[in-house]
Amino acid sequence: MELLTIDECAALLKVTPRSVYEMTSARGRARSQHPLPCLRLNSKCIRFRLEDIQAWLERIAKESE
Repeated sequence: MELLTIDECAALLKVTPRSVYEMTSARGRARSQHPLPCLRLNSKCIRFRLEDIQAWLERIAKESE
C-alpha cells in the first residue's frame, strides 16, 4: 500500500495542494458528488492511498461517459 502526501496527491491530480485540502474538508466533502477518499491520521495529518485515488478517478470517468 502506497500512501501519498497532500503535495503528492495534488501532483497526481494536477491540482494545487489547496484544492486537495478543499476536497478533503468537511464542507468540501458535503458539497461534492464525488468526495476525495483520504485517511486522517490526526487532525493535521492526511494521507491518500494510491489505489483509492485511482479507483476514485475511474468512478468519475465512468460516470462522465
